[in-house]
Amino acid sequence: MSSHFVDAVERSIMLMQGNLGEQLTVDDMARAAMFSKFHYTRVFQRVTGVSPGRFLSALRLQRAKSLLLSTSMNVADISVHVGYNSVGTFSSRFTRSVGLSPTEYRRGGGVLRSIAPLPPDDVAAGRGVVSGVVAARSSAAIEVVFMGLFKSRIPEGRPVSCATLAGPGRFGLDKVPEGTWYLLCHGLGFDDDGGTKPEADALFGCHGPFRIGPEQALDVVVRLEPARLYDPPMLLAMPDVRAIATGRRSRWGGVGVGRAA
Repeated sequence: MSSHFVDAVERSIMLMQGNLGEQLTVDDMARAAMFSKFHYTRVFQRVTGVSPGRFLSALRLQRAKSLLLSTSMNVADISVHVGYNSVGTFSSRFTRSVGLSPTEYRRGGGVLRSIAPLPPDDVAAGRGVVSGVVAARSSAAIEVVFMGLFKSRIPEGRPVSCATLAGPGRFGLDKVPEGTWYLLCHGLGFDDDGGTKPEADALFGCHGPFRIGPEQALDVVVRLEPARLYDPPMLLAMPDVRAIATGRRSRWGGVGVGRAA
C-alpha cells in the first residue's frame, strides 16, 4: 500500500480525533488529506476497510467508552462531547456497537459477562468452519485473545461466531454461516497488579474480507500486531479476560471456542 495514501488518510484521522465534538464533513477530511472528495473517499476505504463516516462514528464511540470509565461526566454530557445532538441516538448506537448501554458499561467497568454470537433468527444457519493459528511475535506478552467473525472491518455488535483463547495458538470456529466475513482478533496482557494492560498495549489482527460457502472449511493465519492509526477501533466490550485466562482450556488451547460460551 502506498505510503502517500496512508499518510493522507492518517492526516484526516488526526483531524477527526481532534474534532470529535464538531460536525465534520467529508469535504473537511478530504482537505486534510489534500485529495479531492471523490478520490479521498476511495483511498480511505482502501486503507481502512470502512468509509470515512463510519470511521469517525467509531472514533466517537471509542472516546465515549474512555470517558465513561475515566471521568464522572454524565451520559448526556459525554454524548455532546463526542458530537451527538441527541442522547437517545447516542445511547442506542453505543448499545448496539458495544453490547452494553453507556450506564451498564460504566457500572461494569467496561467488561461483558459473556459474548454470545448472533442467534439463528439473525443469520442463516451455517455449517462452515474457519480454523487456523493466531500468531504473535515471541516477545509479545499476550495472555488472552478474543476473536470473532464480523460483517464489517469494525469489531462492533455481536459476531456470528466467536472464541476466546488463552494466548496465541490454534483456534476453530464452527457453524459459520455462508457469507462474507472479517476475522478480527484482539490480544491482551496483564499488568503487575493483575489488571488488563492499557488498550494502547493491545495487539490486533485481521483476516478478510473472505467468503465462506456452504459447508466450506477455511484455514488461516492471523498475526497480531500493534494497532496502527488507521486501524478501526475495537468497539465491542471485552469479556472478563482475567477469568478467561485462569479458566479451563479447550481442546484448541483456548476457552469458549466455537460459537462461544
